[in-house]
Amino acid sequence: MCGLTFPADENVLVGLNEPDDAGVYRITDDIALIQTVDFFTPIADDPYRFGQIAVANALSDVYAMGGRPVTAMNLVAFPVKDMDLAILRRILEGGIEKMAEAGVSLVGGHSVEDKELKYGLSVTGVVHPDRILTKKGFRPGDKMILTKPLGTGIINTAIKAGMASAEIIEQVTENMARLNRDAAEVMLNYRVRACTDVTGFGLLGHLCEMVVDSGLGLRVFADAVPVYPEARQYAAMGLVPAGTYNNRAFREAFVTFDDKVDAITRDILFDAQTSGGLVIVVDPGNADALLKDLRARGIPDAAIIGDVVSEPGEKIRVNR
Repeated sequence: MCGLTFPADENVLVGLNEPDDAGVYRITDDIALIQTVDFFTPIADDPYRFGQIAVANALSDVYAMGGRPVTAMNLVAFPVKDMDLAILRRILEGGIEKMAEAGVSLVGGHSVEDKELKYGLSVTGVVHPDRILTKKGFRPGDKMILTKPLGTGIINTAIKAGMASAEIIEQVTENMARLNRDAAEVMLNYRVRACTDVTGFGLLGHLCEMVVDSGLGLRVFADAVPVYPEARQYAAMGLVPAGTYNNRAFREAFVTFDDKVDAITRDILFDAQTSGGLVIVVDPGNADALLKDLRARGIPDAAIIGDVVSEPGEKIRVNR
């Protein structure tokens, strides 16, 4: 990172030298701490819902590492001179409700006065040092499963433009506020090789992080990827956020599209997500059973979206 040298410690199992969804520090032979932090500006008009989404998003990195979140600290930036403190109270109430659902204890936090509202968490989780999941470690033939549909960035742009229906607003808000806990608990029963969560870099952006320095490639079947139908409609109207275009500009050199993959689908695959699902890379012999269990656990949109290939290395091929 920027040519910096980081302090060495043999107990840092996952750190900035090989960045992942969270850092991991070994405490004993049986316990390692997972540490992560995330916060952002409002993604929902309802302060309570915003609090829920921000917490679900922050906890997701711990689930992606194969761990269990246990404590959290609030991070708040609030325009106290311009906004009623009742709004902040509702944000915190939503966040606390979601932490309670996850079994996470709020142990502190920090707030600053800022012209722009922001909220999130610093989170600590636990995992066995031998059971850490990272973005690497997959093998040729492994299958990729995505647990939530894509299109939240596009739909949130439509919401800001006042063009989204009440039904899709409720559906997307509910999904963003949904914890990835159930998916994480189910996947730990199977031979999962790697995992990451899909957030601001979009599906293809996060898959690019997985293939870099892996020596292997990924193949995505666009028609198999779960997508909110409304996202296609809004993308066709030009309601695509700047973050989606930035993702494509940053990572498109790693991605090759089949000619049959249309421009709208390409936008959706790069769409910047908020509190998206997990990408689970699993042994091919376990993929169907894992998918069945995910759906039985109440994750109906889970789908096998592609696989790991030997060539071309460190590239992503998107087919129909």
